[in-house]
Amino acid sequence: MRNERNNKEFVISWIEKNCANFYKYADIIWSYAELGCEEINSSKILVKLLKDNEFEVNIGIAGMPTSFIASWGHGKPRIGFNCEYDALPGLSQFLDIKKNPVVEGAPGHGCGHNLLGVGAIMAAIATKEWLLKVDIDATIVIFGTPAEELCIGKPYMAKAGFFDDIDVVIDWHPWFHNRAGYDTCNAYFSLKYHFIGRTAHGNAPWEGRSAFDSSLLMSHSIELLREHITPGYPDAANTINYTISDIGPEYPSVVPDRSTVWVIGRITTSKELSDIMERLDNCAKGASLATGTIWKRDFITATHEKIPNKTIANVLYSNLLEIGPPRFNEEEQKIAKKMQKNFYVPEEGLSEDIVEFSNGASAVTDNSEYSWFAPFAMVWITTVPSGIGWHNWQVTSMVRSSVGKKAMIAAAKILSASAIDLLTQPRIIKLAKEELLERLSGRKYVSLIPENSFPPQEINHEIMQKYRPLMEVYYENFDEKQ
Repeated sequence: MRNERNNKEFVISWIEKNCANFYKYADIIWSYAELGCEEINSSKILVKLLKDNEFEVNIGIAGMPTSFIASWGHGKPRIGFNCEYDALPGLSQFLDIKKNPVVEGAPGHGCGHNLLGVGAIMAAIATKEWLLKVDIDATIVIFGTPAEELCIGKPYMAKAGFFDDIDVVIDWHPWFHNRAGYDTCNAYFSLKYHFIGRTAHGNAPWEGRSAFDSSLLMSHSIELLREHITPGYPDAANTINYTISDIGPEYPSVVPDRSTVWVIGRITTSKELSDIMERLDNCAKGASLATGTIWKRDFITATHEKIPNKTIANVLYSNLLEIGPPRFNEEEQKIAKKMQKNFYVPEEGLSEDIVEFSNGASAVTDNSEYSWFAPFAMVWITTVPSGIGWHNWQVTSMVRSSVGKKAMIAAAKILSASAIDLLTQPRIIKLAKEELLERLSGRKYVSLIPENSFPPQEINHEIMQKYRPLMEVYYENFDEKQ
């Protein structure tokens, strides 16, 4: 147990010998391509994988049927692994360098979560197998979190107290490069404002009350509000975005009696975010008064800013350096360069370099909720060539390929090796917790979710009802003999 190299060689060897058994899970979840809160099949197959490997699994926590927490072991420390498995709308795509949807308009894994969850579980199981050989107390915990793309799963799990007793959480994500740093990210909110008016014929509009007018007024109010919020920072700007939807009846000769404004915001601190949400309520109230309509708000979600942890990030970075990033063959690089050529960006292929250790800001994600309860850090692994964007069909294609599987293996090795560092060197967790307390500066976690709000389980139901029957014929088969 004292030989650190032998410990890490054990989990690396275990992953190399067993990784093929995990490929089928990533491919099956890729074929399911289920949107947030609709990951019925994806969560079910991950739960099966965990139960088959002797994890105790608690399903459907915090009011979300597709959530779970799995654990193995006993005592402290409790090492957490993050698991996500939701897809994105409209990104269906075969394994192809040209746009070729499996089902036109259907969801696809344009963020690589088919790899993310399976890779984290592979790392957790490898760590479990190592723990079986050594005589130390520890508990491995896997958080199955729905709807990361809408930042829904983790804030509701945090509010319900499921992150209270964790000592550290480590994570990974597919990306354009290989990096482990101590990033922050902005807090986030998502709100829907519904206006209810009264219909009337277009030749007598004075008899109606236009809900569309309410949405237009609120939208204009948001435009004015933007000038009166702090700008944030260049790599973490304070932004508010909105869209007007569900307007009807959809005839120009009828005064609309319904309309919805969906507003999201990325704000530097949760304190400022709370103030802005209150001001948005006032925008809705003013628009309603001016137009004689009724308004109500649907609270979807809100997350805190991420608290960076240099101590844990350095552990991941050191293992990224030691183990190395994925290496790609000539054919894989050729495909990546063709994608870049199609985007008219430099044909540099897939990066095998490691970005220097540093701080910074990353895209908004609800894994920021972990960071208020325990030291948290993540590693980014090259899966897609740079310059072609993200959340698109190109990503969907790459994460189904051998490139995606190489990234998943590399991530699993780095996460499990880092877990061994944390388990064999207790001082690291102690220092990381001290850093967390220092960065919090006395702040305590207070959920941004109102007491009367519940996870928006129906948010993607209509879309999946439309596409699931069309997608089912393309589902990957689960073969135990694979």
